[in-house]
Amino acid sequence: MMTTETGATADPVHLGDSASSIMNKVQEITGEIPQKQLTVEDLRRMREPVKRLVEAGRVMAVQEDQDGRRSARITLQDGQLYLHPLLRQPTPAHAHTLQESEVVGVLEPSCTLVFLDLGWAGSTRGRVTIRLTPDTPLARQFVLLCTGQRGHTYRNTKLLWVWNKGQPGERVGGGDYESNDGEGGAPLLPDLQGQYRESGRAGTVWALWGPGSPWCAQFVITTRDLQDDLQWPRVFGDVVSGLDVVRAAVNHSDITEVTVVDCGVVLPL
Repeated sequence: MMTTETGATADPVHLGDSASSIMNKVQEITGEIPQKQLTVEDLRRMREPVKRLVEAGRVMAVQEDQDGRRSARITLQDGQLYLHPLLRQPTPAHAHTLQESEVVGVLEPSCTLVFLDLGWAGSTRGRVTIRLTPDTPLARQFVLLCTGQRGHTYRNTKLLWVWNKGQPGERVGGGDYESNDGEGGAPLLPDLQGQYRESGRAGTVWALWGPGSPWCAQFVITTRDLQDDLQWPRVFGDVVSGLDVVRAAVNHSDITEVTVVDCGVVLPL
């Protein structure tokens, strides 16, 4: 008999065994998960064998459509699990795949966290994490553009402009996933009407354009508080970490050189 990492015993491998049975025994001995048996619940439990797979880049979320397969990386950083956007890219050899719809299904509607990685001058400068307001169409659209579920994504888009630089109400805009010049960013959902709150605080994420506008996918992040009790409308999120990264981007010499180099959602563990 052979002993596993946990002290349990596994049957020895015999030369007469089939290739599949040998692989199953090796996986049992090493703690490896069979390639077609990884589940979303395994991700949430994040036991050591699953953690090793994620850290090795061997867990992907996939979506099949009429044009083929798209896949999204799942990564682990500082104990937090992240789902990156769907892209047309090769799936790594020996990767474990999960359906994108199943992975997104574990998101908490009452506390959805998304992220934008900002970069300029040839390097990624930091991650901005945003808590979205639950059950609002603009928040749901933001998730779609962070995951690429509808084919479009904020990845590789540019920040577009800065208003009131160095003044109260300083804010920066982005989110044109179509033309990257501020003239695009069409809505992905047919109806963006909803009950939105107002806020004048730094870190507020809101929509400059009202529902029905052809630029409704564009977003604004406020980096300095407003004064005199003024507030922005159509607020659908708040920056919970990385506001310093957005402020550093605002102070870059040319805001249009700042790129969303990556994006996605935070998966609950």
